[in-house]
Amino acid sequence: MSKGPDAEGASDLAAHQIAAAGGGTATGALSTEDTRFFGHPLGLSNLFFTELFERASYYGMRALLILYMTAETVDGGLGYDVGKSALVYGLYTSLVYLANLPGGWIADRLMGQRRSVLLGGILIALGHFTMAFEMIAAFYGGLGLIILGTGMLKPNISVMVGQLYSQEDPRRDAGFTLFYMGINIGAFAAPLICGALAVNYGWHYGFAAAGVGMAIGVIVYLLTGNQLGEIGKLTAEAQAEKAASLSMFWKGLAGTLVFFGGVAGLMVGGVIPATQAWIQGIYIVLLFTITFGLFGWLLTRPYWTDGEKKRLWMIILLFAGYAIFLAAFEQAGSSLNLFAEQSTDRTLGDWLQWIPGLENGTMVPAAWFQSLNAFFIFTIAPFVAMIWVYLGRSGRDPSTATKFGMGLVLLGLGFVTMVGAGLVSADGGQASPWWLVLTYLFHTLGELTLSPVGLSATTKLAPQRVSSLMMGVWFLGASVGNFIAGSIAGFYDTLNLPSFMGLVAAIAIIAGIGFFFLAGPMKRMMASAERA
Repeated sequence: MSKGPDAEGASDLAAHQIAAAGGGTATGALSTEDTRFFGHPLGLSNLFFTELFERASYYGMRALLILYMTAETVDGGLGYDVGKSALVYGLYTSLVYLANLPGGWIADRLMGQRRSVLLGGILIALGHFTMAFEMIAAFYGGLGLIILGTGMLKPNISVMVGQLYSQEDPRRDAGFTLFYMGINIGAFAAPLICGALAVNYGWHYGFAAAGVGMAIGVIVYLLTGNQLGEIGKLTAEAQAEKAASLSMFWKGLAGTLVFFGGVAGLMVGGVIPATQAWIQGIYIVLLFTITFGLFGWLLTRPYWTDGEKKRLWMIILLFAGYAIFLAAFEQAGSSLNLFAEQSTDRTLGDWLQWIPGLENGTMVPAAWFQSLNAFFIFTIAPFVAMIWVYLGRSGRDPSTATKFGMGLVLLGLGFVTMVGAGLVSADGGQASPWWLVLTYLFHTLGELTLSPVGLSATTKLAPQRVSSLMMGVWFLGASVGNFIAGSIAGFYDTLNLPSFMGLVAAIAIIAGIGFFFLAGPMKRMMASAERA
């Protein structure tokens, strides 16, 4: 099953399991006799609760981010227009995933996963607490700390989950499923808590609450660290090569600082205009240079067999489909969040007045709608899994490309629903909240159809010698998709609502139809790759 993306959402389960598939070796694996945490190793409880609070901090703050930026200064916000807010949002969510690439490398070569997760958690907590101060420097500084911290924590905690089990341990998949439920618990609860605090006490109380969540996670991680045994410590091989790795790290850091410092200097000096278009353009060049550079390097290696090269081309197609999916799916935290705030009737009627604090006429925080995806994961995922098992046993299981097409079309139907909501709310009207509920239902169905399938196919297709690198490919797909999502959201206030929602629907549905047409060729390519 899959989450949300990260609402991080779709990317969360995929990223975690690919990380384990690539990096979760049996080194330091605990005994199969350890069943102290719901039949699993006790160390899983440490990682379960640490990840729960980390994802709570991420989704809690993310639910507020674009609403805070677009809120008027008299209401405590930054007063940005939608275009600038969407650019900042897209850069932030993209960099969160891009930072996983160096974060994984640093853990493998310099620190080990154990210390990397601790450092990441501390940086994330500091980032959220920094955002609790009402200063623009604190806002951007906090985002930067969260990006760095997430890059250190996110890829490495999942590797440690994989290390709890030997490759032959039959509990391995179930352990990841249990771990993944922690993600969804955090993703469900955090928007409710942070959203309520932001509405009732101010935005920065919501940001601080996200910091408290991560601080609790760090404390849990430290207090129960003995449950992990030798899991996540730097290997002897990495220790032996640490000097060379450290040299590479300083060179990479220097190059990064020179690039970004140079760009900043050129903007301050007026050589490059410090405009949204230029910032967006520079990041596009950077992101796509990394993307095409990675795939170009992979495809030009001389050691691939014909079958392995065909597998790589299929992974590239799935990468493109995943990025397109996230470009639409991740509107949840941006354009759909704005729609909930500006164009949705959020007043409660008599039917919910029995809930304490939610009397008739209470205005529900817009951030609360961000919990719907996680709620639907809890309620729907088991049934979707049963359907796939049934179809597989009956020999009617759709191909990977067909499932990608189905996921994208379902996602598109969610935005078709929003076209109706846009028509209802035209000219300043207020749409029923049930439009958003139905949209998130379609999106969750699409996520459950596409994301775990993409994960499974990628791990099966990846040539053995680059299985760990496929974790980076998945994170890179999430980074590209999130940046495109932010760029699309920038058109939210320049197009009328039906046109905007229709545009996003068209992108998803056309891409889905494209995968339906690719189903036959991809199936033949896979068969050819297996014979080669």
